[in-house]
Amino acid sequence: MTIRFNWFPAASAAFVAFALLATTPQMHAQYAYPTVTPASTQTIPQANVIMPEALRHLLQAPGAGKPMLLQVGSHILYAEGHIPGSEYVGPGSQAAGLQLLQGRVSSLGRKKLIVLYCGCCPWNRCPNLGPAFAKLHEMGFTNVKVLYLADNFGADWADKGYPVERGR
Repeated sequence: MTIRFNWFPAASAAFVAFALLATTPQMHAQYAYPTVTPASTQTIPQANVIMPEALRHLLQAPGAGKPMLLQVGSHILYAEGHIPGSEYVGPGSQAAGLQLLQGRVSSLGRKKLIVLYCGCCPWNRCPNLGPAFAKLHEMGFTNVKVLYLADNFGADWADKGYPVERGR
């Protein structure tokens, strides 16, 4: 007895399912080439980007000129590990997170050095940094840096042996 499989209907159904899924915003966002939108990290000027090694040196330097470190990503990731001394202010991609950010910095002088970071995903796909940077710029802050984490917080900070604090 020979069982014959007719591959054409199965392949056709798979193709149709993929074609329908590919039109959903989630699939498009996940696989599309990153575009420049107000939420994009590509809107952050290069002069406002700080590399991990430079931030590590800045944090180790003696003196009172320490930056305010604000994590604008996921609270779960913050609890798993964050830069010592940093504060979690909510996800920059959400209105509630931007309100928390605004509330936290509203009493500060507009020349205060603030470093934002996220580390949830690769830099060019991060939904949190662009809006958070734009909010601080809109509020008149002139000394804002954004930590460049090419892949994520683990690979570009923790795995390099830079200081990490857990919890909170």
